[in-house]
Amino acid sequence: MKKKIFITGVAGFLGSHLAEALIELGHHVVGCDNLIGGYLDNVPAEVEFYQYDCNFLNSMKKITKDVDIVYHCAAAAYEGLSVFSPYYINKNVQQNTASVLSAAISNNVKRFVFTSSMARYGENQIPFTEDMTPKPQDPYGIGKYASEQLIKNLCEIHGMEYVIAVPHNIIGPRQKYDDPYRNVASIMINLMLQGKQPIIYGNGEQKRCFSFIQDCLQCLIKLGFQDDVAGETINIGPDEEFVTINELAYTIGRLLDFKIKPRYFKDRPQEVFLANCSANKARKLLGYKTEYSLEKGLKEMIDWIKKRGVKPFKYHIDLEIVNELTPKTWKNRLF
Repeated sequence: MKKKIFITGVAGFLGSHLAEALIELGHHVVGCDNLIGGYLDNVPAEVEFYQYDCNFLNSMKKITKDVDIVYHCAAAAYEGLSVFSPYYINKNVQQNTASVLSAAISNNVKRFVFTSSMARYGENQIPFTEDMTPKPQDPYGIGKYASEQLIKNLCEIHGMEYVIAVPHNIIGPRQKYDDPYRNVASIMINLMLQGKQPIIYGNGEQKRCFSFIQDCLQCLIKLGFQDDVAGETINIGPDEEFVTINELAYTIGRLLDFKIKPRYFKDRPQEVFLANCSANKARKLLGYKTEYSLEKGLKEMIDWIKKRGVKPFKYHIDLEIVNELTPKTWKNRLF
């Protein structure tokens, strides 16, 4: 049955891919974006698009009218930067969630799907499982977890279904690659295509699992429609390839035939060293299966950035706190 679906952050990386997939399934998609973290040409032509900021409640109430499902993807998703720009980050994590949530409840939306973050787990034991007590250690992770609590509270009071999706390190085409504050794989590709060496914080032995966008979409779509997942928190994305940031850099270098000599800088405050989410719950409830290897995903990213063209980095978010802890790469604009 055709549904009317609202997506926040629809010009962003995740939101635009989700919109495209839902349109292909025959649904009507309404979306909004303030274009701070995305590209306008990411938005599929079929989307009923509004260039609105999620923080404006009256606008959210207007464009969520008669909507069946809300996917709240919009967020200032900056873990490292949140330590130095906490006001901006949390305004665009906690406050914007409250706005979209209030609008959805007012308009009797059936289900609210929230894209949280692996940052909720902090320095827990790996692999992170959904039954762990979250221990976020940066303002972004705190904001995401606080948003989860707000959603659970208000949805239970007012009778709206909700699902908490926990994606981690999603990569792929359409990701903003001229942003110096986030998206490590995209940053490295953009640098190397310009003949510049990758920048790595700390010793580069931090380990992550990277999720290719298509492997996340299969789960996100089911979270909007599947009856037995209402009220659940579910990690989405692969857990098989657990690699260091050094390994990521050298893999990209090999794919680009670029001889790398990484530029190492002091580690960033509050960065989690080991972060890996278990996908077992998604396998059980959603039939999750990993389709993309890290290398296959990186190849598609490289092809997309080559086609689109390299870009200079834009320092589009102000540093609110500048002191001896602030990374030199940001203070001195070294990208």
